[in-house]
Amino acid sequence: MKLGSFAMPIHPIGRPLVETLNEDREFAILADKLGFTEALFGEHLTDAAETVTSSLIFIAWLLRETKNIKLGAGTLNLPNHHPVMVAGEVAMIDHMSEGRFIMGISPGGLMSDAEIFGNLDKDRNGMLVESINMILDLWSKEPPYNLRGKYWDISVERTMMKEIGQGYVHKPYQKPHPPIVVTAVAPFSKGVTEAAARGWDMISANFLLPQWVKTHWPNFVQGRERIGMKASPESWRVAKSIFVCDDLKTAERYATDANGPYHQYYQSLVYKLVKGGRANLFKKDQKAPDSVVTTEQAVKDLVIWGTPDKVADEILKLREEIGAFGTLYYAGHDWQDKALAQRSMVLLAEKVMPKVNAAIGEN
Repeated sequence: MKLGSFAMPIHPIGRPLVETLNEDREFAILADKLGFTEALFGEHLTDAAETVTSSLIFIAWLLRETKNIKLGAGTLNLPNHHPVMVAGEVAMIDHMSEGRFIMGISPGGLMSDAEIFGNLDKDRNGMLVESINMILDLWSKEPPYNLRGKYWDISVERTMMKEIGQGYVHKPYQKPHPPIVVTAVAPFSKGVTEAAARGWDMISANFLLPQWVKTHWPNFVQGRERIGMKASPESWRVAKSIFVCDDLKTAERYATDANGPYHQYYQSLVYKLVKGGRANLFKKDQKAPDSVVTTEQAVKDLVIWGTPDKVADEILKLREEIGAFGTLYYAGHDWQDKALAQRSMVLLAEKVMPKVNAAIGEN
């Protein structure tokens, strides 16, 4: 099992952006030094708690300060971008990274972003499909382009000057394009099936109960079978909120206290998702009323915390419950206590993962 990371990231409202952005930068640099294989960063533009507004700009900032880790958009919310801009910027950053880029895509989950871009009442899943189809067309074809859709029209037929290269959209460094991943944020996600049928990989979100994460794999297998491919657990990334500490009491306090960073993270997330009609994500019984969903219960159900031995045992228990997967994504949380937060990453990489891989027979 490989170790990666996924950060939305959510910070306490009011922290200066210069602090939170530098903290998230340190998070990625430390992950690289510890041997994390991947680090994905989300983007939102209308949220005081989520301070990365462009995953691509953030990744560009990290390229010269990291060596081995693959950096990814987690995710590019395609309805909020013009497909040509995405195609051009992703191609550029893929060359800048010399192939260390992962392209996460989604329709976007923050409703205020959808509203500010005029997409709130539109079919954002349909926009996602049209956008990625156009992006892939731009990367696979030569100009003049003439792409017509419901949401965008793309053409350089009137202005192309082939002899000097005008009208050309650059192709990515990785061929035919960077690896594409989608994030599964719902039980029994049908989007997983469609993504798998296109050869893409999946990430199961850290705010889903294990019983719902488990439903993603059969759908992924179904999609791969549709194109005559065998599904490999290597293509499945599972994100989890994890805190590792040398001392059990400190681990419990930091991971569960109402004033701690994990509780604050889920307080923000639960509030948004319940208000947005997605309380079902946190319910073990889908027929239960929304009132059963609380931050305290979400933290209890979704955060793995403890000493290295306890955390390793719980990761193995998770794997037994949902099935084998290729990469564990350590979810990024605010560094309320920098020393504890960094120590958690060190212990996970150096103590927990070796024990996990020894138990499942992998090096």
